Amino acid sequence: MNLFSKTRQQVMWNRLLAVVEEQGQALIRAAFSPIVRECGDISAGIFDVQGRMMAQAVTGTPGHINTMAEAVKSLRDLFPIQTMQPGDIYLTNDPWIASGHLNDFLLLMPVFHDARVVGFTSCTSHLVDLGGLGMGPEGTDIFDEGLLVPPCKLLDRGEINQLLLDIVKANSREPIANEGDIYALIACCETGGRRLVEMMQEFAIDDLGELSDYIIDTSRRGTIDAIAEIPNGCWTNTLLVDGYEKEAELVACLTVEDHKIILDFTGTSPCSQKGINVPLNYATAYSVFALRCIIGSDIPNNAGSLDPFIVRAPKGCILNAQPPSPVAMRHTLGQMTPDLVYGCLRQVLPELVPAEGASCMYDLPMRSAPEIAQIGGEAFALEPAHNGGTGARPTKDGLSATAFPSGVWGSQVEITEASVPVMIKSRQLRPDSGGAGRYRGGLGQRIELQSANNQPFLVFLSVERIKNPARGCKGGKAGAPGRIRLDDGPDLPGKGEVRIEPGQTLIFETPGGGGYGPAHQRCRQAVSADIKEQLVSSATAQSDYDWKPNEDG
Repeated sequence: MNLFSKTRQQVMWNRLLAVVEEQGQALIRAAFSPIVRECGDISAGIFDVQGRMMAQAVTGTPGHINTMAEAVKSLRDLFPIQTMQPGDIYLTNDPWIASGHLNDFLLLMPVFHDARVVGFTSCTSHLVDLGGLGMGPEGTDIFDEGLLVPPCKLLDRGEINQLLLDIVKANSREPIANEGDIYALIACCETGGRRLVEMMQEFAIDDLGELSDYIIDTSRRGTIDAIAEIPNGCWTNTLLVDGYEKEAELVACLTVEDHKIILDFTGTSPCSQKGINVPLNYATAYSVFALRCIIGSDIPNNAGSLDPFIVRAPKGCILNAQPPSPVAMRHTLGQMTPDLVYGCLRQVLPELVPAEGASCMYDLPMRSAPEIAQIGGEAFALEPAHNGGTGARPTKDGLSATAFPSGVWGSQVEITEASVPVMIKSRQLRPDSGGAGRYRGGLGQRIELQSANNQPFLVFLSVERIKNPARGCKGGKAGAPGRIRLDDGPDLPGKGEVRIEPGQTLIFETPGGGGYGPAHQRCRQAVSADIKEQLVSSATAQSDYDWKPNEDG
């Protein structure tokens, strides 16, 4: 391949990255659910005819993107290409194929050019409610958790499967939002397919084979070169997590070889009886994401850059749950795997790996109390997302109230209040919640909410770092643990269902990240900034956002 052709391939690769980003934005702009349109809980990607991911939208979460990369291969094997027609779109929310729990719908659309399939577009997004017990950890098997849709056709030659759509709506407390989100997913696939064909016409190519080989081979070589910079060896780490019935141990063994990295979860605790179990596809997605943040982080995410990472786990452990295990809140422990992996990687690359952070997304799934619909009220369901602080980095403080590793941005107060009858009384950073150190852990948040219409509602809790806060490293201190309570009552456990009566206030505090290095090494300027931040935060908290500086500041 001459220099010009390589340059041309690179231009097409860049164009493909622009196509998938437009594809992702189409989903966000059309979606009904706030967690999609406000928080970016999606994935979007383009795949070659073999089902290999060529490009993914930057907007999205690892739990959707990296699971989508494997799910497309599964769906492609289930539905022969020779049976596909223009306008066909396939759908599933099977947790062991798609992204780990029922609330995520994954779509696959074949892209036709000159009357033949040249590739696929795919996308995933979160639907706010699919019936069952709701988005909480209380289920005892997958059947408690809502409607499971096996791989099937959503569109047949452009015609919607109306029966399937009616079934999804009939099994939800938010039927209109579900219908809107499904059409948004369809629009996402169609946007990507249309732009892909336009790109092929512009560059006068009739298939994606050569471009796909270039993208995947280049990315694989770059990733292998990055792995080669790490000494071969084997490192282990254990992370104690809160669990549900009891604490659980997550165990990882990281093996670096010449051309690959193998991660093994042997020794991890068995599954819980409640819905915090994690299918291996989801545990793999976040574990590999964590590794790729450190190893070859400048290489685009695609089938080539993912290929050298292999993840294994014994069947039946909490990171490799088997059907019909309950998995609704699989992100609770699945998003703890980066800290688990970093504990291994820190032993060989200490100058690159941060301290532990809050990690688990602190979402607050809520829905109307069951009796509301019985008295003629309107049922609702919503899942606002919040975050704690990240761990301090080797050369910088941790980030406060930041979505790592999930990538799901925090829900806006105004959006929550406009969507459901819930009032957010306050939302602020937690002073001193980041672990002390030469570099301080990121701060968590304090959120207070109550009913806005004098009617009770339910909140489903499934969060971590209540009993086991984020650990500091290199002499840094642990971050503050999370804390949940009603008014001035006793602290509530991090898992379970809470009923909020009219007049009651749920106080929800997210954890801080661990510190890095001894606190006495912190520079004076940083200490002064900490003190100023503490004064401002305290004054803000005392006056419920009415505080303003006087003329003296």
